[in-house]
Amino acid sequence: MVTRKSNSDEAFTIERHGDVTVITATPALEKLAYRLEEQVADLILEPLRREDNPLIVFDLSRVGNFGSMFLALLIRAWKLAVSHGGSMALAGVTERTRELLRVTSLDIVWPIYDTKHEAIEALQLD
Repeated sequence: MVTRKSNSDEAFTIERHGDVTVITATPALEKLAYRLEEQVADLILEPLRREDNPLIVFDLSRVGNFGSMFLALLIRAWKLAVSHGGSMALAGVTERTRELLRVTSLDIVWPIYDTKHEAIEALQLD
């Protein structure tokens, strides 16, 4: 496993678990300035653009809520994964976040798992 750690001020961490990229959102994500959207998207998506069949897990277990900026990032990551023959899943979704995903009908687009380990296993089996 190769890991890129973050400090507590960063909005996410990125880890590799075999072929799966795990992006863990932190509470700082909820306070992320809107003007930083493109920088965050580039940091997350650029390495994935070079992969064939990218497998992506977004671990949301540390985030109570997020806004449209992060929702747009999720959609961009999913479109990138699918266009390169990969897939994406969510893990650790809180009830509040699950409601947002339900209202936007994204809960039927992305598989949702209780833990990142379940999501990693499921993507590796596909």
